[in-house]
Amino acid sequence: MSAAAPPLPDDLVAGLRRLKLATIRAQGPEILQTARTQRWSVEDVLRTLVGVEISARDRTNQQLRLKAANLPVFKELETFDAQASSIAMGTFDYVASLEWIRARENLLLVGPAGTGKSHVLVGTGLRAVEHGLRVRYATAADLIEQLYRGLADYTVARSIASLLRNDVILIDEVGFAPLDETGTQLLFRLIAGAYERRSIGLASHWPFEDWGRFLPVPSTAAALLDRLLHHSVVVVTSGESWRLKEARARASGRTPVNAARATTTSSHTEDSATLRS
Repeated sequence: MSAAAPPLPDDLVAGLRRLKLATIRAQGPEILQTARTQRWSVEDVLRTLVGVEISARDRTNQQLRLKAANLPVFKELETFDAQASSIAMGTFDYVASLEWIRARENLLLVGPAGTGKSHVLVGTGLRAVEHGLRVRYATAADLIEQLYRGLADYTVARSIASLLRNDVILIDEVGFAPLDETGTQLLFRLIAGAYERRSIGLASHWPFEDWGRFLPVPSTAAALLDRLLHHSVVVVTSGESWRLKEARARASGRTPVNAARATTTSSHTEDSATLRS
């Protein structure tokens, strides 16, 4: 057994604590002992100490970003069976690359329940967190409730500004419940604030031409869609719900095939071709 590493001198421990270099303080004795034994250069010692501190801070920052993202579950893009869907691989790869976030584009996922919209939305958010981006996820209902609370206590502008500090805002279940005129205006304020400044990821079971069913002000709905669709990647999913297919497969003892089927549409046309604005 190797001898225990001697502790750091008290003055050095105090200095590291003051500088908040907790990892160097904790791992420093073992690293210095290894450096003496293996006759590391001064540069190698410093490089190793700095490296362990950076790695620890990166892990801590990622954990903080993950908590702030408020993702409902941890679904990875790797577990989405893109090959079994009809999403063009080029489109899926572009979404997974996160380049649309860096380009301040929007990702709009539209289609029936159970066809993979939320999986792609959440998986994209998780990957963005892992790549150092700031993410905020909310269902449309929770988001509007948050903005309503801000309206009640005169902090709605602050709430919207806080949301816009994220690199991408993910809004799920848009259209599950109709909005009143005030809710529509609040949603528009957020979308308008993000326009060409931040990315929006959005999932809805309503096609765009039917958004008037849950947005009661036609002019506001048109202005909101105009900002969302400009600079956007639009993916329209279709097919049988994978949840229903999985339930039937469990009942029959068979392994289900991913039922998600998707087609992609251009944000400038209504056909099924996939284009990036």
